[in-house]
Amino acid sequence: MELRRLGRSDILVPPLCFGGNVFGWTADEAVSFRLLDGLVEAGFNFIDTADVYSRWAPGHEGGESEAIIGKWMKERGNRSKLVIATKVGSDMGLGKVCLKPDYIRTAVEASLKRLQTDYIDLYQSHWDDPETPFEDVLGAYEELIKAGKVRLIGASNLSASRLFEALAVATREKLPRYETLQPEYNLCERAGYEAELEPICSGNGLGVITYFSLAAGFLTGKYRKAADAQKSVRGRATVDKYLNPKGLGILAALDEVAAARGATPTQVALAWIMARPSVTAPIASASKVEQLGELLASASLQLTGGDIARLDQASAWKA
Repeated sequence: MELRRLGRSDILVPPLCFGGNVFGWTADEAVSFRLLDGLVEAGFNFIDTADVYSRWAPGHEGGESEAIIGKWMKERGNRSKLVIATKVGSDMGLGKVCLKPDYIRTAVEASLKRLQTDYIDLYQSHWDDPETPFEDVLGAYEELIKAGKVRLIGASNLSASRLFEALAVATREKLPRYETLQPEYNLCERAGYEAELEPICSGNGLGVITYFSLAAGFLTGKYRKAADAQKSVRGRATVDKYLNPKGLGILAALDEVAAARGATPTQVALAWIMARPSVTAPIASASKVEQLGELLASASLQLTGGDIARLDQASAWKA
């Protein structure tokens, strides 16, 4: 399998990252273990989660996903073979995003405890905290890196101007820089990344790990009419957002390419992202074991130039 470098680091990952947002939410512990076992058995080892997963579910307080991953790694004894990415900064009860140094120091210890490990491969700022200077945020991360608790840092949901500022501060103050960015990016949502973020990432050698890579399930093809909103917990929002002439045009292009390649729309949608030179790996998740094989097969699907052009045309956006 082709391995790709995370930013300028020495960490190599497969071209697909498994999303841990489902663990403890739409996948219980037993199913989560089976999904994780299937993942590593197929040769994949890159897992993304966050301290806040899945605080939004009734009765949850956050940390459920990390706890399941930690218990699984402990039972399997495979921590050294995995690349674990998690995040800090989401609202975990404070009522706001927070990246203050003291908060980061406390949050990382909580994540390490839940993950039952003494280090995190990729620790990411989940959201921007404009109230905390980048000097302070990056300084806190520097402490964690020197202590061996974090190998690499990244960011998610940063605007182009703020990402540029963060990189500039790191250079000026000789602090660790964000080596990765996690933006929303898929065939339905291209402009936000391609217009301003992509040039910065490419120009500075950042690794890019995309989230909502399947547009909340729309690009799997399971939402083709309004009644399909009942198919999942996020179906109504997905249908309302994407079930329109452009969305249907994208599905038609996916169907066409999938038929030509003997693949599925899901696999084609992920392969399209993987083929983007600036992208390291899309994140995708599965709540059922039978869905896992389809996701993982996308990593070996090679699209032609014509396939990519067809998908680009159907999903085109204007500046």
